[in-house]
Amino acid sequence: MTSASESIRTGRPVTRRAALGGGIAAATVAFAAGRARTAEAASAAPALGRLAVRGGDISFTLLEEAVGNRFYDRGVEAPVERILANRGASWVRLRVWVNPPPGYSDLQSTLKLALRAKRAGLKTLIDPHYSDFWADPGKQPIPASWPSDSLASVAQATRTYTRDLVRALAKQGSPADMIQIGNEVTNGMLWPWGQIYQDDGQHWADFATLVQAGVDGAQAGNPSGHLLRTMIHIDRGGDNGGTRWFFDHLFEQGIDVDVLGQSYYPMWHGSLADVQANLTDMATRYGKDIVIVETQYPWTTGNGDDLANFFWNPDQLPDGDRFPPTPEGQAGFYEALRDLLTAVPGGRGAGFLAWEPEWIPGVGWEPGAGTPNDNMTLFDWSGHSLPALGAMHAPRRTR
Repeated sequence: MTSASESIRTGRPVTRRAALGGGIAAATVAFAAGRARTAEAASAAPALGRLAVRGGDISFTLLEEAVGNRFYDRGVEAPVERILANRGASWVRLRVWVNPPPGYSDLQSTLKLALRAKRAGLKTLIDPHYSDFWADPGKQPIPASWPSDSLASVAQATRTYTRDLVRALAKQGSPADMIQIGNEVTNGMLWPWGQIYQDDGQHWADFATLVQAGVDGAQAGNPSGHLLRTMIHIDRGGDNGGTRWFFDHLFEQGIDVDVLGQSYYPMWHGSLADVQANLTDMATRYGKDIVIVETQYPWTTGNGDDLANFFWNPDQLPDGDRFPPTPEGQAGFYEALRDLLTAVPGGRGAGFLAWEPEWIPGVGWEPGAGTPNDNMTLFDWSGHSLPALGAMHAPRRTR
């Protein structure tokens, strides 16, 4: 039997029996006691609105362009951000690493893409990983150049780095519109100081110290009069038990953010029905906007390079009978996701961001490697748009 905390540590789904009889029940009691934020507690920022966030994480764009890849919509070549905007997208997400391999998502590439996005009329969600390279639930290494001798020193570095990042974006005329404090921080961040699950127990207070440092730094760097929303992002798209476990414990520490982010990859995170149930509960339980900040769906079972893909078999898709891995099936999935978000109570289904819709073969997840996601993009391997790009359109007005 898997407890909720064990599910988060291992990535295995929490069982209904464990959720009802174990840690989730205990967390619910504490939550109901009033220590965590409730639906009655409004965030400082105004609500985003249903499906206000539509777009993608386009962090690999400069690398794609550097290797000669070009992108086309309806036969017309244009920069990725312009194609997204022309199709109705409203936001892009940009990843930032501290000292990554040359050409990857460092501060300078983020500044360039943020300015391009602003000129295309798009808002920006900034995604600092607080690491030199990939950070996710399985790894959250402290940047090599940061002090790491104590929680206090790492917290101060987090605050200073976040402040300077937000300032740099504002200084060039492209202030961030939202910032997430870490990337998929389901197990914490900046390990070992911010690692939640350790041999001697759970360290929520230490993790919360680092989250608060990021929030404080973002506010310190944000120009007066500009609205900058804050977000926490985890990878529990269809897992309500794991979602409750995480946010109940975090909010018990006094942390407050404006937006809750989720990753949703169907082959790992459940069916659309699972996500619908989770987001419905999140909206009523926490009273905050929710954005699916990472999602993908395959348009083929094929592979565009030599690296094995994360998806290869239709049996991996929980809704594969409705949405097969074809261009049309992918488009149907995104429309169903839009419908799901529109139905979230209180208008809290704020939107979705396709993860790296432009990551076609030619750019590796690290130098010299391939991409494991090239059959889940919104462009084919020649850079031509797929039907699912139509999901970027603005919501239709209702009377």
